[in-house]
Amino acid sequence: MEKYLDAFVNAFNGTVMWTWKSIIFEVPWYTNYFWGLTAISLIVWFLEMAFPWRKEQSIFRKDFWLDAFYMYFNFFLFAIVISGIYKVLAVLFGDLNITAKSLAIIDISSWPMWGQLLIFFIVLDFVQWFTHVLLHKYPFFWKFHKVHHSVQEMGFAAHLRYHWMENILYKPLKTFGVMILGGFEPEQAYIVHFIAITIGHLNHSNIKITWGPLKYIINNPVMHLYHHATILPKGSYGVNYGISLSLWDYIFKTNYIPEDSGLVDIGFIGDDKFPKDFIHQNLYGFKKEQK
Repeated sequence: MEKYLDAFVNAFNGTVMWTWKSIIFEVPWYTNYFWGLTAISLIVWFLEMAFPWRKEQSIFRKDFWLDAFYMYFNFFLFAIVISGIYKVLAVLFGDLNITAKSLAIIDISSWPMWGQLLIFFIVLDFVQWFTHVLLHKYPFFWKFHKVHHSVQEMGFAAHLRYHWMENILYKPLKTFGVMILGGFEPEQAYIVHFIAITIGHLNHSNIKITWGPLKYIINNPVMHLYHHATILPKGSYGVNYGISLSLWDYIFKTNYIPEDSGLVDIGFIGDDKFPKDFIHQNLYGFKKEQK
């Protein structure tokens, strides 16, 4: 038991220190996710101000500051809280002789770096697309995912407005994705992570981007806006699940873009009764829903 407690404490303290060192610029710039996230956010926000798609939307749109808090909470504060638990699980799996290479299907460690990064990006994006489908399909998960869909006006910070319970699905499945690639992240994986943050911010932004012919491969704000639409196609529990890539939606026929005016109601049926503050939004999923 002492071994697990030490693992928890060391991981927690290590994540706290790494986050603090990031804030004061004492980590390499390419792994400084605190200021990287901040810089990407400011750039996309500037683009929203310079090239607004929905021109009636305020610069400080509805829930702007709530979403900004979610962004830093989910990216840093929750990571600190949960880091110790992940380390304990890693030690436990080691004791059970379950290693990162246990499920390896392909080992990309000897590939050229560009090939490693490309496969890493594609595999992890598919895993996230599949996870996103589960969040919509099953009522238990949807109760928590409602936090993300409670956004009433789209903007870059809505990207990271989500309930921390979503990590119960996302983290293990993303870890599984890494394991089937030989159990490691490429050395330059930070490139993939920063690209994913940028695409995610743009997808939720108030900017009209479609990428031309690349729209069938890369997700975009027009496509993602309809993922957040209140009214969905009949018989559907969701559309346009793509995270960074739209490719999966076109392959599995979950794509839906009826028009591109940007004038569509977003949210979900009954969202007027959904809590408006951070605390109650995060408690909502644990309560029995009223019928």
